[in-house]
Amino acid sequence: MTRRVVGVLGGMGPEATILLQQRVLRKIKARDDADHLPLLIDMNPQVPSRIAHLIEGRGENPGPVLATMARRLQTAGATALAMPCNTAHHYAPFITGAASVPFLDMVSLSVEAARDSLPKKAKVGILASPAVMLAGVFDAPLQGVGLSALWPEDSGRMLTAIKMVKAQGPTPQALIILADAAAELTRNGAGLLLVACSEFSLMTQDLTMDVPVIDTVDLLAAAIRDHTTNKMS
Repeated sequence: MTRRVVGVLGGMGPEATILLQQRVLRKIKARDDADHLPLLIDMNPQVPSRIAHLIEGRGENPGPVLATMARRLQTAGATALAMPCNTAHHYAPFITGAASVPFLDMVSLSVEAARDSLPKKAKVGILASPAVMLAGVFDAPLQGVGLSALWPEDSGRMLTAIKMVKAQGPTPQALIILADAAAELTRNGAGLLLVACSEFSLMTQDLTMDVPVIDTVDLLAAAIRDHTTNKMS
């Protein structure tokens, strides 16, 4: 029997990729090293900036680089692919077009979780990069299951927090911005909050809200566990 192994398109950013590894680690009841799950990780911080390409309208399209990473991971033995960057899911067609193994789509997983948690016509508050909003990464998928996306009014402040975390880690100032946005979305009728930026995922545990909070990195870690713990013949 050959064990399944997930290939991770990482480096966007590096700390978010490490966070995914930590979340996968927590989902396994292990008595020894051998009980943990194998991962193949392409840690590539040089993937062209998604923010520059989507928000600032400059720089290289990240898609071809992601396609190269996907092929490299499949050649190395990956039986599925995963990517802990919500913004980069805008370029998912480059990945699925380059590799024949399944892509564990963090957006689809999150939309399914929201659908299962909320009644029709409910609002999902999105805590994410403004690039995610501009690219419509979540809007159409949520509409497809009868839900709507609700975004913070000050997208520039969200981007400031993300850049702060990338440069300095999850600072108190970044947490204040995230908590303010979460409170605003809740006041405006969000029935659920979706932490849809892996930099924000570093602070999810510090959010105390009156509505459910779903972290996209948690969902991806669970999907990696589920894929990897099934045996291949």
